[in-house]
Amino acid sequence: MANKQVNLVLLVDDNETDNFISKRIIELTKFSPRIVVKNSGKSALEHLQQVQNQPEELPDVIFLDINMPIVDGFVFLSDFESLANSIKDKAKIVVLSSSNNKRDIGRIVESEHVIKFITKPLTEKSLSEIKQILAEDN
Repeated sequence: MANKQVNLVLLVDDNETDNFISKRIIELTKFSPRIVVKNSGKSALEHLQQVQNQPEELPDVIFLDINMPIVDGFVFLSDFESLANSIKDKAKIVVLSSSNNKRDIGRIVESEHVIKFITKPLTEKSLSEIKQILAEDN
């Protein structure tokens, strides 16, 4: 099956260095032509609510860090559940974290919206795996 085109990615991480590295690998591999970066779960949720009626501005993939201040990955996922169906139907979440806590990982992958857990940093191989998952999901 042909790879699903990823038109827009939302990177959600409070670490600027991690965002820079992730953005660069997405650009270099041509995983997605558009990347929006938010440095907190709160600003990412606000962004999604602002663009909920603009399908072309909704991300196909959200790369979500777990460990962030105030609105962490768990709170983000909980709040994501209450967003409009237009967002939840389109955006697939990939948890991108430096955490290797098995309990955290187990808790986060239980969400129906999470399609994969990746340990930082993002790599060409992991992006290829995500494309495969998205292609199978169609």
